[in-house]
Amino acid sequence: MHIYINIYINEMSSLLAASVLLVLSLPGLSAAQQPHVVLVLADDFGWYDVGYHGSEIRTPNLDKLSAGGVRLENYYVQPLCTPSRNQLMTGRYQIHTGMQHQIIWPCQPYCVPLDEELLPQLMKEAGYATHMVGKWHLGMYKKDCLPTRRGFDTYFGYLTGSEDYYSHVRCYHIDPLNRTHCALDLRDGEEVATGYKGLYSTELFSQRATSLIEKHNSTKPLFLYVALQAVHAPLQVPERYTAPYSFIEDHNRRMYAGMVSAMDEAVGNITLALQQEGLWDNTVLVFSTDNGGQTLSGGSNWPLRGRKWSLWEGGIRGVGFVASPLLKRPGTVSRELIHISDWLPTLVVGLAGGSTDRTKPLDGFNVWNTISKGFASPRLELLHNIDPLYNDIAPCPGMRRQLTLAQVGSSGRSRANSGFNVSIHAAIRSSNWKLLTGYPGCDIWFPRPGHSSSESRSSDVDPLNSVMLFDVEKDPEERNEVSAQFPTVVDYLLNRLHKYQQSALPINFPADDPRCDPGPTGAWGPWA
Repeated sequence: MHIYINIYINEMSSLLAASVLLVLSLPGLSAAQQPHVVLVLADDFGWYDVGYHGSEIRTPNLDKLSAGGVRLENYYVQPLCTPSRNQLMTGRYQIHTGMQHQIIWPCQPYCVPLDEELLPQLMKEAGYATHMVGKWHLGMYKKDCLPTRRGFDTYFGYLTGSEDYYSHVRCYHIDPLNRTHCALDLRDGEEVATGYKGLYSTELFSQRATSLIEKHNSTKPLFLYVALQAVHAPLQVPERYTAPYSFIEDHNRRMYAGMVSAMDEAVGNITLALQQEGLWDNTVLVFSTDNGGQTLSGGSNWPLRGRKWSLWEGGIRGVGFVASPLLKRPGTVSRELIHISDWLPTLVVGLAGGSTDRTKPLDGFNVWNTISKGFASPRLELLHNIDPLYNDIAPCPGMRRQLTLAQVGSSGRSRANSGFNVSIHAAIRSSNWKLLTGYPGCDIWFPRPGHSSSESRSSDVDPLNSVMLFDVEKDPEERNEVSAQFPTVVDYLLNRLHKYQQSALPINFPADDPRCDPGPTGAWGPWA
């Protein structure tokens, strides 16, 4: 009797499972179960440059979206363009992809390793239509590196790191040839996109994004990645965007403010398109900067220390938020530790219901419950980077010196105990503690825009040391260095850096390949 009952139950379970699979496969139901995901990545957008952080720059769309969503106030990115995009797409620290040094320059023959499973590939496997608009900057020396070969159904944008906003031309000095070459960098799919000269890229990219939304079949879940050129240099923007900022005396800041307004309008247009097409109620919109603001080009990270290219908070603490009707606790501020590498598992597993089984070991965490429900973050530690080859190519005001050998030697005790070379440019965050070693980059507190430089007290009375410890929960401005008071914390974090360094791949940063030269009538693109 028991045998027959068990057989009956097993058969019914099988039928039920088959029915569920059948229902899940029916057209029109997948989109209801899987939210649309729109990920907007700004370029070089500073901590102080969003309205809700007190800026004089007006960002009504970002302010409204974030106020009704979840503002991420303990959110970290990388200090440079390529590293942030690399970690966004792989969910892995840059030391684990060999890309821990600088960015990919136009003529360097490498890209994100081709054996890495990228975010759009995983979203596609989960049933999503995948589209990308804007800046790639993850390598393009051969076709296999292109966005359309790495999981995106469509692509419209540029492959290098920066260019003219109107002509879409990128100039680059090719070292082996000892000359500068300028060429178009704009692609539609894998083909060179001509006919867009004179169209301002922020508007061009937002128009393409809204067009994709308008054409999208709502029965299929949408993954749209919009990597805006704004607000990266060069400082270019239509005059109508700078007109409201005539009160800003500094020319660079005024131009930058106009560029931020154009970006804010673009995000508003994308959101409006989602609403008009009936997609918004089932959409999760993520907004993030890729790194801290570049003070040389009008950006500000006040009151945080440092800027783009540095491991100070001004280079790595990012503006970020999530807006969605699907949030369980909208209108909140999250101070939980979140990193740009967390988006891959969060979007793929937490939202799309997909799998990361085929990826290499992830450094990111699924933080959807942290964002949506206010749970504690599963992330307790964050490696900012370890770069033995670090060099700060931008001049630091006051010609500040980098660490001397004597200063490096002064921390010999910690160096001997941990096995980690403290002359190396590195930083790690654990709970409330942040440890920096080597030269972290320009260490200035740049003054708040429109205020006197007296706000920018540098470390003349607090010289840089080869090992520095800060309690960034109490001291996010990194003004009170406390390594002497907490030697046990220092030793623990140095040991953690040593362990990470043991798992790091060799740095991949090849010399320029002269074959990259697109020639007088060509465009930047694959050459190998």
